[in-house]
Amino acid sequence: MAEISTLSDPMTSLSGERADLLVELAGARHFLRFTTRDLSDAQLAARPTPSELCLGGLIKHVTSVERGWTDLILGGKSMKDFDDMTEEDFARRVDEFRMLPDDTLAGILAAYDEVAHRTDGMVATLPDLDATCELPAAPWFRDTHWSIRRVLMHISAETAQHAGHADIIREAIDGAKSMG
Repeated sequence: MAEISTLSDPMTSLSGERADLLVELAGARHFLRFTTRDLSDAQLAARPTPSELCLGGLIKHVTSVERGWTDLILGGKSMKDFDDMTEEDFARRVDEFRMLPDDTLAGILAAYDEVAHRTDGMVATLPDLDATCELPAAPWFRDTHWSIRRVLMHISAETAQHAGHADIIREAIDGAKSMG
């Protein structure tokens, strides 16, 4: 398993590609977190659109996804193949998108911060972004392997996509917008 850094801010000591990857990911994370500003836990659980999505659930999902990808990169616990998922696995996956009774904004954001710090340290210290990871079997993957670089780009893209979803949900809650 690769060693990961405990740098307080790995972006301050990096330049080039790694710094660029971290700056993009930090920006996407910022806008996702920003949608929760000044909200109560009840508002965080609100589903004001026809979707089942809520702000707390989106952040829980992005946290879980980022953790899963970094586990895969570090050679630890790998993601399950889609065909090998049990009913319990699918139920846990559904719960990633909802606020459960014990969930709080503070707890959800703390878990997200912990995963983000781990990812940032990993990006700063991995020896080779060209190294590849075997992808789990799933209908949405056309490839069998991705470079670490591509995995990081995927994490950033997914975070940004969900930040857009979160912005729509936030606007439906109280009219606040992340931008504009």
